[in-house]
Amino acid sequence: MKTKFIALLILIFLTSCGSSVPQRSESEKTTSAPAATPGSSRDGSGGEQQKPADVTIDQADKSKTVVTERKIIRNANLSLESAAPEEAQQKITAIAESKGGFVVESRQSSSNSNVTVRDMVTMTVRIPAAKFNESLDEIRKVSSRVISETVKGQDVTEEFVDIEARLKAKKALEAQFLEIMKQGKTVQDALNVQRELANVRAEIEQIEGRLRFLESQTSLSTITVEIRTPTALSANPGGFFYQLGRAISTGFDFALNFILGLVTFLIAILPFVLFVILPIFLLLRYFWRRIRTRKAPKDIVEDEITTE
Repeated sequence: MKTKFIALLILIFLTSCGSSVPQRSESEKTTSAPAATPGSSRDGSGGEQQKPADVTIDQADKSKTVVTERKIIRNANLSLESAAPEEAQQKITAIAESKGGFVVESRQSSSNSNVTVRDMVTMTVRIPAAKFNESLDEIRKVSSRVISETVKGQDVTEEFVDIEARLKAKKALEAQFLEIMKQGKTVQDALNVQRELANVRAEIEQIEGRLRFLESQTSLSTITVEIRTPTALSANPGGFFYQLGRAISTGFDFALNFILGLVTFLIAILPFVLFVILPIFLLLRYFWRRIRTRKAPKDIVEDEITTE
């Protein structure tokens, strides 16, 4: 009873202390309001009016917008004239390596089979797409004259975006199959999901392979260069005597090849004739003679009967 009374006294004391705290008037509340910001304006009633946050929203929308980069495959074919094709080949190789590219193929040949000098060079180089135009300019300067030039561009942006979307969908499907596999209760369900999952992963690998190919083709441009000497370019294969000589040479080569083929056939078939056909022929001849010798006495008896 005494404890309850003491607690009641403490409660009354605390209540009285709380009521003795002075309350702030409405005017004090108004004066203590924060000052208007520089970006705010006051209306006629004295209240504050803030500007709408349209600019911030627009900036957020712009930051979320993804700009699709154009994917273009650019290739070029050049036919050049140079007095020294091998030196031009070395210079083009140096240009490709200085731009971060490399030589895919390089071949030297002769325009005339009767001459041992190699006056033709054909090479293929891969150059980063960002340095495609400047590489072409430097390669042109290597030669004394540009015979022909072909530049091709193929826009694969749509295919690239479509492949990325397909890849994203297939990976989401793969994740769903993995979740279903975790929830499978029977072995048959697990096997079915595993089969479908294998098909999806095979499609993902195929899509990723195509995507890697497109990325390689768009990031690196291909330049094919053919370099010839002025002598090789000035050769005229259209004359009558030239064509006649070519015809005679072709006929002679054909006859020679026919004779060589016939000799090769005879040499190849000779062991077959000696070890297969000849023994069979001798055996057949031996048995044929045996049959004829057995029939000879019978024929003699028949002849005597007929004569009597």
